[in-house]
Order: sequence, then C-alpha cells, then structure tokens
Amino acid sequence: MSWIKSRPLKIVLRIQLLTTLAAATVFWLLMDMHSAISALFGGTVNVIASAVYAVMVSQHSGFTAGAALRTALRAEAVKIILTIGLLWMVFKYYENVNAFVFIGTFILVVLVYSLALLVADNTKSK
Repeated sequence: MSWIKSRPLKIVLRIQLLTTLAAATVFWLLMDMHSAISALFGGTVNVIASAVYAVMVSQHSGFTAGAALRTALRAEAVKIILTIGLLWMVFKYYENVNAFVFIGTFILVVLVYSLALLVADNTKSK
C-alpha cells in the first residue's frame, strides 16, 4: 500500500524527480560535477517537501470541509518550513554550491509541481 493516495501527486512527484535528474545530467555535461550536485540538491529540496506534503494530505481522514482545510493548511505549513530548512542546510553545509544552478533547478521543479492541476484523477464512482 502506498503512503500517497492521490494519483496526481504521485505522477507529479515522479515528474519532479525526472526533471531533477535531467537538470543534473545537463549541468554535469555542460558545466562540472559541482553544478550537477547543486542541481540535484535544488530539485531534491522540493521533491522532499512535496512528498511530505503528499503524505500528510493522504493521511487525512476527516469528513468535513473544515477538517480537510486544516489538513491542507497544516501540510502546506510543514512544506514551507521544510523547504526553508533544506535550502538553508544546502547553503550552510555544501561549500561548492553553484547558487545559480541550485536556485534555477529549485524554481524549475517548483513550476513542475503546478502540473498536478492538469493530471486527471480517474476516480470512478461504482
């Protein structure tokens, strides 16, 4: 059984991961290894935060709109705090970070997250 129940979130997480790997490969071929690692870190920050968000939303078991809203807001707050913490950790502990590549890949993966709105859920009532 998967921890993430939402099909659109699963698909978007996979696309985010593939985008991160593609960006790291491109920067490794065009620049150097530190740029590739920076791209990996930039994408991974958002992939981790999005995965935590998806798990928290999937654990929701309330039946009211208020409970669903509280869960979504709580998950979004955790995502923001986790994102800020992970961004800080990369800049603090990885001395050879290429800031342009790191932030650029991070922004690219954040934009990919908006694709969740375009993925159909395909849930059929029986």
